[in-house]
Amino acid sequence: MLASLLLTTAVIVGPTAAAGRAYRIEVAPELDRSALRRALAAVPAAGVPGAVAAARTGRQSWIGAAGIADLAQARPIRPWSRHRVGSITKTFVSTTLLRLVDEGALGLDDQVGRWLPDLVPGVLGQRVTVRMLLNHTSGIGNYTDVLLDSLSAVERVGSTPYSPAELVSIGLGLPRTGEPGEVFGYSNTNYILVGLVIERVTGNPATDEVTRRVIWPLRLADTYFPGGDRTIRGPHAGAYFAPLGVRNFGEYGMTWAWTAGELIATMDDLNRFFRALLGGRLLSAATLAEMLSTVPFDPEAPEFGGYGLGIYRTATPCGEVWGHDGGVIGQLTISLHSRDGGRQASLGSNLSHYQLYAAEPHPIDIAAQEFLRVAHCPDSPAGAAWTPPSLPGIPAIAGPAPNW
Repeated sequence: MLASLLLTTAVIVGPTAAAGRAYRIEVAPELDRSALRRALAAVPAAGVPGAVAAARTGRQSWIGAAGIADLAQARPIRPWSRHRVGSITKTFVSTTLLRLVDEGALGLDDQVGRWLPDLVPGVLGQRVTVRMLLNHTSGIGNYTDVLLDSLSAVERVGSTPYSPAELVSIGLGLPRTGEPGEVFGYSNTNYILVGLVIERVTGNPATDEVTRRVIWPLRLADTYFPGGDRTIRGPHAGAYFAPLGVRNFGEYGMTWAWTAGELIATMDDLNRFFRALLGGRLLSAATLAEMLSTVPFDPEAPEFGGYGLGIYRTATPCGEVWGHDGGVIGQLTISLHSRDGGRQASLGSNLSHYQLYAAEPHPIDIAAQEFLRVAHCPDSPAGAAWTPPSLPGIPAIAGPAPNW
């Protein structure tokens, strides 16, 4: 059960084919900073040590923090704290691969076996395409189901270095979740394979390509891949894993996540990235449209949203939002944005897996949902009941995902 709750919820800016076709940001209501501060303060009041957030409407932006960063020293958490953002890494990585598609280096419907014949040979390599990796319809199993299969595995995984090939081998050894292209089935193995495809196409480390094509051009100074570094460089909060009490997992190896969930960022950097992406600055209009073409989380309830190429959409009381969530040991993040990037909200907290044994919605999740409502739908009633979606493979534990 633990494994399914992790990592669910990493482009050169300049003249591109998208020039002149960026989506216009509509005039939006002003940010209510007082309401945002109150809503954010309710998140630690509900049970997490600390929370950080960034919100934006039009040209107005706000960052905030509430609670404490470190239980041992009772340090206040800061709005600019760097944070492990888990599976939001996938949006950065997908954007990097899609930039290569724009350059003509590969195609979305290329067979994975063409690029990785040594890792995905035979019939599977011929049937699974790059697109299927990106939208989680490959049918390949999720390696974290094996890697993090118990509470005792938490310590082992954080102190063990893993190679991408090892992670892929674990995932490919699992039963298939469906036929290639058949249905959505969230699997971190897909994005380890995406990272390896990027390396095979470019001849460079995948994390270097993400850094060169996305992070540096956007001047995301607080966003980086830690690699083998167990620490979070610069200002950051601790990381607390609820089943193991007050132990701080702020120092934790992340090679087990790599291009599926290794990235570190601030909430403000996340907003800047998604604003550039959804505003048409990073990809051609045609490729961005491919990225935003979704498969339903639940084919029987498509109204609840779906997964695109490293990004998902879900409904709110005031319209659809796009983004991703992420969860690692001790830290959760969710980042949601209007289609034009004009209204944005990112929220992170330094406690994870508090819902493992909860039968009812946890107060922390209710408070997180209320913060996102204030940020995205300030004119909707407080505590408005939103229709809960079915998000297979992206459970709320992986990030404070709202019950929309």
